Amino acid sequence: TTWANHKFTFVATTTDATARIAFNLGMTANPTSVKLDNIGVYEGSNCPSVIPPPSSSSSSSPSNGSSSSFSSASSAPIAPGSWVHPGAHYNQADLDYVKGKIAAGAQPWSGKFISGLRGVATASNNNTAPAGEAGKDDARKALANALAWHYTGDDTYANNAVRILNVWSRTFNGFGDPSGQNLLVAGWIGSLMGPAAELMLGYNEWAAADIAATRMMFRNRFYPALNVMSTWNGNVDLTQIDAMFAIAVFNEDRAEFDLAVTRFNNRIRAYMYFTTDGAVPFTLPGAGWNQIKLMDGLMQESCRTGGYNGAGYDGGHHAQYALAAAVSAAEVAWNQGVDLYGMHSQRMMSALELLSRQLIAGNMLGACSTNAAADRTSGEFYDTFEIGYNHYHNRRMMPMTNTQTLLSQRTRVNAANDWNIFFETTTHQK
Repeated sequence: TTWANHKFTFVATTTDATARIAFNLGMTANPTSVKLDNIGVYEGSNCPSVIPPPSSSSSSSPSNGSSSSFSSASSAPIAPGSWVHPGAHYNQADLDYVKGKIAAGAQPWSGKFISGLRGVATASNNNTAPAGEAGKDDARKALANALAWHYTGDDTYANNAVRILNVWSRTFNGFGDPSGQNLLVAGWIGSLMGPAAELMLGYNEWAAADIAATRMMFRNRFYPALNVMSTWNGNVDLTQIDAMFAIAVFNEDRAEFDLAVTRFNNRIRAYMYFTTDGAVPFTLPGAGWNQIKLMDGLMQESCRTGGYNGAGYDGGHHAQYALAAAVSAAEVAWNQGVDLYGMHSQRMMSALELLSRQLIAGNMLGACSTNAAADRTSGEFYDTFEIGYNHYHNRRMMPMTNTQTLLSQRTRVNAANDWNIFFETTTHQK
């Protein structure tokens, strides 16, 4: 097979998240002989560096985002009835990769699993679902147990996860008034419980009636607090969106998935700045910017004031949570054949690279009136960046130099896991 790179630049006068690009092969001598692969749509004035064509070993059949392949994803939406399971934050190829590493005692996966994730994968003694933020422990245990079951094959973990999900499906009363902090808590817990339920679909001992009850619980108790967009800072909306994606896949709910796509496309433009936006960043209600200098990849909360540590500055703390949620949401979409990574590649790569630079340097590089950045010594340095790096560097062969440096020097060495930031070094490092 002979491969050639082609690039076409066009200007869209309006934003249309439902638009599609078609390729007309009718003028070729033999249209069925033409293969398309590595197709990307990029925002901005220039495409990223050219992505090499597939190797000859994979050239016989271009990827189409179907359930038979996790190696690529198209920008077209999933077709009815074509849901990929497992296909939330973790696909089967990723699960098998880590399982093999742990079985072989390979580092860092084996050590990180033993010292980190396995310690969370314990049974819950709760017979009723805790309310509000008190549900965090159950949610983290559910996901940790689900992952541990996939990694080890030990049904003890599966039974722990299923028990938590069943208790919640029978007793959880929801998040109360769909406003304020309740919206964030729903996103936090949903971004853990949703992937846990999705992973457990493969467990034959989880009764069909219990699966149906869990789906109903998500629909009746989570949707009301997720489908109302938060008008607080953007990390809340992105966390809600992350949960919406994961739960939509488990529920096989096309309408919910499409709503998450629309919310993502709107929020990402208002959260991650890129030069083509002009001199003033896009905004959404309630989420203002506070920078003194704009630069590609700066995030809406990068210069947030009233900081997490009582010092009056945020230093990238909330930006790490938001970035983790955004990348996780894009990963779910990718696993279902929708390439949000490609649609927003310049923003997302720039955000990963800039925040990595800031955390490495220990300052915000002049973007904020208070220049200090969060770091691991304060406990505000988190185990994220791995999912985004895996996509843009390992799948798409982009350099991602700053992100690589941050991961190798700091994140993989010593970083915290909390809420929706969940052991990425274990689950997604390649």
